[in-house]
Amino acid sequence: MKFHHCFLIFLLILTSCKSSKNITSSTIVAKNLSARKVAKKHTAANFTPNTVDAKLKVYYKDSKEDIGFSVKMKIKKDEVIWLKGSKFITVFKAKITPTKVSFYSPYKKNYFEGDFSMMKKLLGADVDFYQLQNILLGQAVLNVRKNKHVVEISNNAYKLAPKSQPDLFHLFYMINPVHFKLDKQSLTNKLKQQELTITYPGYIEKNKVLFPKEIKIIAKEQRKSTKIDIAVRSVLFDTKLKMPFTIPSGYKEIKL
Repeated sequence: MKFHHCFLIFLLILTSCKSSKNITSSTIVAKNLSARKVAKKHTAANFTPNTVDAKLKVYYKDSKEDIGFSVKMKIKKDEVIWLKGSKFITVFKAKITPTKVSFYSPYKKNYFEGDFSMMKKLLGADVDFYQLQNILLGQAVLNVRKNKHVVEISNNAYKLAPKSQPDLFHLFYMINPVHFKLDKQSLTNKLKQQELTITYPGYIEKNKVLFPKEIKIIAKEQRKSTKIDIAVRSVLFDTKLKMPFTIPSGYKEIKL
């Protein structure tokens, strides 16, 4: 299995509901706020439920493939992300925990088990489970309250960036002036010509909780480009989850 196939599995997610209020744009003008204030408001808007149970429609495109399929996604916050992709039949199942990444394909009769080291090949920096979870929940990949940041208003959004950027990559966040969730976040490694951009076109409000309605991902590495568009079909919060995952015997191990 190619690396971009693995990347697709890691970055699947996000949710909506017919009874939810759709939040996609605003007439509110961003006012001058300190970077500390913006960071505090973004942190206060973090996702609070303990579980997510969602059905998604995912479209994937690179130089060789252009496909769409359905994905069931379940998250037990800070513990596990479970995914099941299907296109008439089950294409893959994945289970991601803070210490391990596992998936298998009943279609190809193969499997993979390993850690998050493969993400470093794409981003130029280590990405752990919690940072990945933040990406999927529409939160900053790093804790914006931990270090000092600078802020400016750009396109009626707060552009927040670390005052001292990490050595291996640069990142910035575009934070919405209405709900202080992310409009976009980007990580760039200019030396390796790698860039990951995640855009959140809109959010839904359900039980006073904001959650991304869509997620658009563009990953670039030198001349290669991968695009992933995720649309939400349904979602439930704080429900009891069943996440069966057992790699069948006889499957061939994938070497990345």
